[in-house]
Amino acid sequence: MTGNTIEIAKETIPPGGSKRIDIPVSRLPTQTLLSLPVKVVNGVEPGAKLWLSAAIHGDELNGVEIIRQVLEKIQPEKLRGTLITVPIVNVFGFIEQSRYLPDRRDLNRSFPGSETGSLASRLADLFIREIVSNSTHGIDLHTAAIHRTNLPQIRANLEDEETYRCAKAFNAPVMLHSNTRDGSLRQAATKKGIPVLLYESGEALRFDSTAIDLGVRGILKVMECLDMYEFPQQRSEVKSVELQKSKWIRASCGGILHLAISLGQKIPKKQELGFITDAFGENKVLIRSHVNGIAIGYSLNPLVNQGDAIVHLGIID
Repeated sequence: MTGNTIEIAKETIPPGGSKRIDIPVSRLPTQTLLSLPVKVVNGVEPGAKLWLSAAIHGDELNGVEIIRQVLEKIQPEKLRGTLITVPIVNVFGFIEQSRYLPDRRDLNRSFPGSETGSLASRLADLFIREIVSNSTHGIDLHTAAIHRTNLPQIRANLEDEETYRCAKAFNAPVMLHSNTRDGSLRQAATKKGIPVLLYESGEALRFDSTAIDLGVRGILKVMECLDMYEFPQQRSEVKSVELQKSKWIRASCGGILHLAISLGQKIPKKQELGFITDAFGENKVLIRSHVNGIAIGYSLNPLVNQGDAIVHLGIID
């Protein structure tokens, strides 16, 4: 192949072209074939090859809409490099509105996968072979898990120069240094030398307009940073708060949780975060912060057991 031609799943996308590709994954027990939906936009000139992925956890929907809106803004003839988009990675979980695959495996703990392993392992292997291996950079879009919500934030290895450059360009309210987890897509891509940003924002099974808007603008800024595209000047955002560590505050007892904070709020050490009580309002137990931090996530479910994670704080030194 010459120039900026790219081949994915034996489909060739020439310079200045775009193509929708459905890569077969597996058949359901009904024999219905499920495929990995991919859309590739290939620029006329060579450049960075950026992948965008969403719904690795099938109930995390904001990223699906973020990718749709990004694609609306891209014209192949104005693009340098290649944009590879996969809005629904876990097609099985997406259909069932579930985080997991049918066998209850977490796809984001199954990378790099295997051609002969479990369904999760085979899907992970397919994604690495066809998407990651054709990319130079990646952005993976997530929300909080069910019954939780997250402040818009970038999680990445901020000690890597290129990853840090992209994280700063994204300009989320918070960027948190985060080591990779075993079996995660980010770990598998990092081992291939590919810088990856993980964007976390909002909650499962919901569209959050603020999270979506920040995600779209962040991706466009990263594309500009990588010299892939020039967009009309966007309004400047506040400077990202850079954090090295985070900590979950946990319930000291079971009961009904009443939070008294909001996402993005700066929390001094010993500040009251809320309280836990019983249904009659008796035996009130105050919940306080053990650190100086900023609220980057919390539980939306007021029913808690002792030890449940209730508030996620990015630690401010």
